Amino acid sequence: MSFDRLVRFVPKGDDSKILVGEPSDSSVDVGAAVRKGEDVQVKVYSGKSVLNAGSPTGETAVIGRILSPLAQEEVGTIRCIGLNYKQHAQEAMMALPDIPTVFLKPSTSLADPYPAPTIIPKHTIASNSADYESELAVIIGKEAKNVSEADALDYVLGYTASNDISSRSAQFAQSQWCYSKGFDGACPIGPVLVNKTLVPDVGALKMRGLKNGKVVQESPLTDLIFSVPKIVSFLSQGTTLPKGTVIITGTPAGVGFAHKPQELLHDGDEFVVEILPHIGSLYNVMQNEK
Repeated sequence: MSFDRLVRFVPKGDDSKILVGEPSDSSVDVGAAVRKGEDVQVKVYSGKSVLNAGSPTGETAVIGRILSPLAQEEVGTIRCIGLNYKQHAQEAMMALPDIPTVFLKPSTSLADPYPAPTIIPKHTIASNSADYESELAVIIGKEAKNVSEADALDYVLGYTASNDISSRSAQFAQSQWCYSKGFDGACPIGPVLVNKTLVPDVGALKMRGLKNGKVVQESPLTDLIFSVPKIVSFLSQGTTLPKGTVIITGTPAGVGFAHKPQELLHDGDEFVVEILPHIGSLYNVMQNEK
């Protein structure tokens, strides 16, 4: 497929449609513009999924609501890499891993960016332990199994941003992380899917996490312990990664529980995962589960 950046969205004035297309302004930060209430015009494509976007139709539409680049039924199980930044391992007081640490999120944890709310589950509210993790997400574009590191990027469609919402009380009570990070809506991704050709060097990307406008995470992706090719190759050994698989690649230093005082998430808080250039800003506004 030939595209630079794709967005999946509901057009303004017509809630009955879900469209896929490319922002008309190649430089616009889609998430930030929508958060500000600005109209973002999109060149509509003929396909209904970023996995098969088709071609430009010649029509345009304005974003009403940004959706996750992929629908829940397209992603299968979300593969997650823990402890994958050197400085984050240091703040967690853990040794650098020799092989990638893997956990899974169910498809039901996939969620849309703002204006959809990001829900804090009831038991996480009670323990005051909701936390953020800014992450780069990798989208697999064709079925991968037993691929080499040298060939791994051939199977990558592109990149987006993710927030690995976590319940620290549940996480620290167990040795496994799937439960504490797999709640409904605990993996918002977006705002756009960026073609891998626009990001020939992932290490050149810069990531920040901002809580209510305050920078709480900031890191170049050169701090990754395991590279994207290493992760894709590792996950594919003996295991089929279907087209549409989402891989989130770990968070840098600065997670909420490590701050003094802690920077945990509460009802009404805004958290932004910003990855520049190209990907832009994933906005999430927290809401307590009713």
